[in-house]
Amino acid sequence: GIGSRFGAPMPKQYAHILGKPVLQHTLSVFAANSRIKHIAVIIAPHDTYFDTQITLPENALVYRVGGNSRAQTVTNGLDVLFKHRQTSDNDLILVHDAARCCLTQNGLNRLLDALSDPKTQQTGAILAIPVIDTLKQQTDSSTPHIARTVSRTNLWNAQTPQAFQAALLRRALAQTDLAHTTDDASAVEQLGVHPKLVMGESHNIKLTHADDAALA
Repeated sequence: GIGSRFGAPMPKQYAHILGKPVLQHTLSVFAANSRIKHIAVIIAPHDTYFDTQITLPENALVYRVGGNSRAQTVTNGLDVLFKHRQTSDNDLILVHDAARCCLTQNGLNRLLDALSDPKTQQTGAILAIPVIDTLKQQTDSSTPHIARTVSRTNLWNAQTPQAFQAALLRRALAQTDLAHTTDDASAVEQLGVHPKLVMGESHNIKLTHADDAALA
Protein backbone atom coordinates (compact mmCIF):
# COMPACT_ATOMS: atom_id res chain seq x y z
CA GLY A 1 0.00 0.00 0.00
CA ILE A 2 0.91 3.67 -0.23
CA GLY A 3 -0.56 4.86 3.08
CA SER A 4 -2.00 8.10 1.65
CA ARG A 5 -3.89 8.90 4.88
CA PHE A 6 -0.79 8.46 7.04
CA GLY A 7 0.79 11.69 5.82
CA ALA A 8 4.40 10.49 5.71
CA PRO A 9 6.76 11.20 2.79
CA MET A 10 7.01 7.45 2.18
CA PRO A 11 4.54 4.52 2.40
CA LYS A 12 3.61 4.00 6.05
CA GLN A 13 5.15 0.52 6.22
CA TYR A 14 8.56 2.21 5.86
CA ALA A 15 7.99 4.95 8.43
CA HIS A 16 10.31 4.52 11.41
CA ILE A 17 9.09 3.71 14.91
CA LEU A 18 11.71 3.26 17.65
CA GLY A 19 14.45 3.34 15.03
CA LYS A 20 13.07 0.63 12.74
CA PRO A 21 10.65 0.61 9.80
CA VAL A 22 7.10 -0.46 10.60
CA LEU A 23 7.45 -3.45 8.26
CA GLN A 24 10.61 -4.61 10.05
CA HIS A 25 8.73 -4.67 13.36
CA THR A 26 5.92 -6.65 11.70
CA LEU A 27 8.27 -9.20 10.13
CA SER A 28 10.05 -9.67 13.46
CA VAL A 29 6.85 -10.98 15.08
CA PHE A 30 6.49 -13.80 12.56
CA ALA A 31 10.22 -14.52 12.35
CA ALA A 32 10.32 -15.05 16.13
CA ASN A 33 7.53 -17.66 16.10
CA SER A 34 8.79 -21.21 15.43
CA ARG A 35 5.32 -22.28 14.27
CA ILE A 36 5.59 -20.05 11.20
CA LYS A 37 7.42 -21.99 8.52
CA HIS A 38 7.69 -19.46 5.69
CA ILE A 39 7.08 -15.74 5.24
CA ALA A 40 6.14 -14.17 1.91
CA VAL A 41 6.41 -10.40 1.63
CA ILE A 42 4.28 -9.08 -1.23
CA ILE A 43 5.30 -5.60 -2.37
CA ALA A 44 4.51 -3.36 -5.31
CA PRO A 45 6.61 -3.84 -8.47
CA HIS A 46 7.73 -0.19 -8.30
CA ASP A 47 8.64 -0.24 -4.58
CA THR A 48 11.88 1.70 -4.20
CA TYR A 49 12.19 1.48 -0.40
CA PHE A 50 12.28 -2.21 0.45
CA ASP A 51 15.82 -3.09 -0.62
CA THR A 52 17.44 -0.33 1.41
CA GLN A 53 15.12 -0.37 4.44
CA ILE A 54 14.31 -3.99 5.24
CA THR A 55 16.38 -6.96 6.38
CA LEU A 56 14.59 -10.16 5.42
CA PRO A 57 14.32 -12.94 8.01
CA GLU A 58 15.99 -16.20 7.01
CA ASN A 59 12.67 -17.92 6.28
CA ALA A 60 11.28 -15.06 4.18
CA LEU A 61 11.09 -14.32 0.47
CA VAL A 62 9.93 -11.13 -1.24
CA TYR A 63 7.72 -11.05 -4.35
CA ARG A 64 7.15 -7.86 -6.33
CA VAL A 65 3.62 -8.68 -7.45
CA GLY A 66 1.50 -6.29 -5.38
CA GLY A 67 -1.77 -5.16 -7.00
CA ASN A 68 -4.02 -2.12 -6.96
CA SER A 69 -6.01 -3.33 -3.94
CA ARG A 70 -5.46 -5.43 -0.87
CA ALA A 71 -7.40 -8.38 -2.29
CA GLN A 72 -5.59 -8.19 -5.63
CA THR A 73 -2.27 -8.23 -3.79
CA VAL A 74 -3.26 -11.31 -1.79
CA THR A 75 -4.47 -12.99 -5.01
CA ASN A 76 -1.21 -12.22 -6.79
CA GLY A 77 0.78 -13.41 -3.80
CA LEU A 78 -1.06 -16.74 -3.68
CA ASP A 79 -0.63 -17.19 -7.41
CA VAL A 80 3.13 -16.71 -7.24
CA LEU A 81 3.44 -19.02 -4.22
CA PHE A 82 1.62 -21.78 -6.09
CA LYS A 83 3.63 -21.09 -9.24
CA HIS A 84 6.92 -21.49 -7.38
CA ARG A 85 5.58 -24.45 -5.36
CA GLN A 86 6.04 -22.59 -2.11
CA THR A 87 2.57 -23.63 -0.96
CA SER A 88 -0.08 -26.28 -1.63
CA ASP A 89 -3.86 -26.56 -1.25
CA ASN A 90 -3.96 -27.70 2.38
CA ASP A 91 -1.32 -25.32 3.74
CA LEU A 92 -2.55 -22.72 6.21
CA ILE A 93 -1.93 -19.19 4.96
CA LEU A 94 -1.89 -16.28 7.41
CA VAL A 95 -2.54 -12.94 5.72
CA HIS A 96 -1.35 -9.97 7.75
CA ASP A 97 -1.29 -6.21 7.21
CA ALA A 98 2.25 -4.84 7.09
CA ALA A 99 0.97 -1.80 8.99
CA ARG A 100 -0.16 -3.89 12.01
CA CYS A 101 3.24 -3.79 13.68
CA CYS A 102 1.92 -4.18 17.25
CA LEU A 103 0.81 -7.81 16.92
CA THR A 104 2.09 -9.80 19.91
CA GLN A 105 3.19 -13.40 20.20
CA ASN A 106 0.23 -14.01 22.50
CA GLY A 107 -2.22 -12.86 19.86
CA LEU A 108 -0.48 -14.78 17.09
CA ASN A 109 -0.35 -17.96 19.18
CA ARG A 110 -4.05 -17.72 20.07
CA LEU A 111 -4.82 -17.77 16.35
CA LEU A 112 -2.43 -20.66 15.71
CA ASP A 113 -3.90 -22.59 18.65
CA ALA A 114 -7.39 -22.19 17.19
CA LEU A 115 -6.12 -23.57 13.89
CA SER A 116 -5.05 -26.80 15.56
CA ASP A 117 -8.74 -27.80 15.46
CA PRO A 118 -9.45 -29.60 12.14
CA LYS A 119 -12.91 -28.00 12.00
CA THR A 120 -11.39 -24.53 12.27
CA GLN A 121 -8.91 -25.42 9.55
CA GLN A 122 -11.89 -26.01 7.25
CA THR A 123 -13.46 -22.61 7.98
CA GLY A 124 -10.43 -20.47 8.69
CA ALA A 125 -10.10 -18.00 11.55
CA ILE A 126 -9.31 -14.36 12.16
CA LEU A 127 -8.22 -12.21 15.06
CA ALA A 128 -10.95 -9.76 16.06
CA ILE A 129 -12.24 -7.86 19.08
CA PRO A 130 -15.85 -7.15 20.09
CA VAL A 131 -17.08 -3.64 19.31
CA ILE A 132 -17.18 -1.63 22.57
CA ASP A 133 -17.95 1.87 21.27
CA THR A 134 -21.47 3.15 20.64
CA LEU A 135 -22.05 3.11 16.89
CA LYS A 136 -23.78 5.98 15.09
CA GLN A 137 -25.08 5.98 11.52
CA GLN A 138 -24.92 9.36 9.84
CA THR A 139 -27.57 11.09 7.76
CA ASP A 140 -27.15 11.29 4.01
CA SER A 141 -26.43 15.02 4.09
CA SER A 142 -23.02 16.40 3.21
CA THR A 143 -22.84 17.83 6.74
CA PRO A 144 -23.24 14.67 8.80
CA HIS A 145 -25.68 14.39 11.66
CA ILE A 146 -26.72 11.31 13.58
CA ALA A 147 -29.46 9.36 11.86
CA ARG A 148 -29.65 6.58 14.44
CA THR A 149 -27.69 4.50 16.93
CA VAL A 150 -26.67 1.08 15.61
CA SER A 151 -26.74 -1.91 17.94
CA ARG A 152 -23.27 -3.26 18.63
CA THR A 153 -24.62 -6.65 19.73
CA ASN A 154 -22.60 -9.46 18.12
CA LEU A 155 -20.42 -6.97 16.21
CA TRP A 156 -16.65 -7.41 16.07
CA ASN A 157 -13.78 -5.35 14.68
CA ALA A 158 -11.81 -7.53 12.29
CA GLN A 159 -8.03 -7.60 12.63
CA THR A 160 -5.23 -9.61 11.06
CA PRO A 161 -3.74 -12.16 10.75
CA GLN A 162 -6.58 -13.89 8.94
CA ALA A 163 -5.86 -17.57 8.34
CA PHE A 164 -7.26 -19.98 5.75
CA GLN A 165 -6.31 -23.09 3.85
CA ALA A 166 -4.61 -21.93 0.67
CA ALA A 167 -7.14 -23.60 -1.64
CA LEU A 168 -10.13 -22.08 0.19
CA LEU A 169 -8.66 -18.57 0.15
CA ARG A 170 -7.73 -18.84 -3.52
CA ARG A 171 -11.23 -20.03 -4.45
CA ALA A 172 -12.85 -17.25 -2.43
CA LEU A 173 -10.74 -14.51 -3.99
CA ALA A 174 -11.41 -15.87 -7.48
CA GLN A 175 -15.14 -15.14 -7.15
CA THR A 176 -15.15 -11.83 -5.30
CA ASP A 177 -14.91 -8.20 -6.40
CA LEU A 178 -11.24 -7.65 -5.66
CA ALA A 179 -11.48 -3.86 -5.86
CA HIS A 180 -14.04 -3.68 -3.04
CA THR A 181 -13.01 -6.60 -0.81
CA THR A 182 -11.54 -5.09 2.34
CA ASP A 183 -10.48 -8.31 4.06
CA ASP A 184 -9.97 -11.96 3.25
CA ALA A 185 -12.71 -13.23 5.54
CA SER A 186 -15.40 -11.33 3.65
CA ALA A 187 -14.40 -13.14 0.46
CA VAL A 188 -14.56 -16.50 2.23
CA GLU A 189 -17.96 -15.61 3.71
CA GLN A 190 -19.37 -15.28 0.19
CA LEU A 191 -18.78 -19.02 -0.23
CA GLY A 192 -21.12 -19.71 2.70
CA VAL A 193 -18.20 -20.43 5.04
CA HIS A 194 -18.17 -18.93 8.54
CA PRO A 195 -14.61 -18.26 9.77
CA LYS A 196 -13.95 -18.52 13.50
CA LEU A 197 -13.53 -15.35 15.55
CA VAL A 198 -10.45 -15.53 17.78
CA MET A 199 -9.99 -12.88 20.49
CA GLY A 200 -7.45 -10.32 19.37
CA GLU A 201 -5.96 -7.37 21.24
CA SER A 202 -7.01 -3.73 21.29
CA HIS A 203 -3.47 -2.58 20.62
CA ASN A 204 -3.16 -4.67 17.43
CA ILE A 205 -3.89 -1.47 15.53
CA LYS A 206 -3.46 -0.82 11.83
CA LEU A 207 -1.44 2.35 11.33
CA THR A 208 -3.70 4.61 9.29
CA HIS A 209 -3.37 8.20 10.48
CA ALA A 210 -0.30 10.16 11.54
CA ASP A 211 -1.09 10.04 15.27
CA ASP A 212 -1.23 6.22 15.13
CA ALA A 213 2.58 6.17 15.05
CA ALA A 214 2.77 7.73 18.51
CA LEU A 215 0.27 5.21 19.84
CA ALA A 216 2.24 2.34 18.33
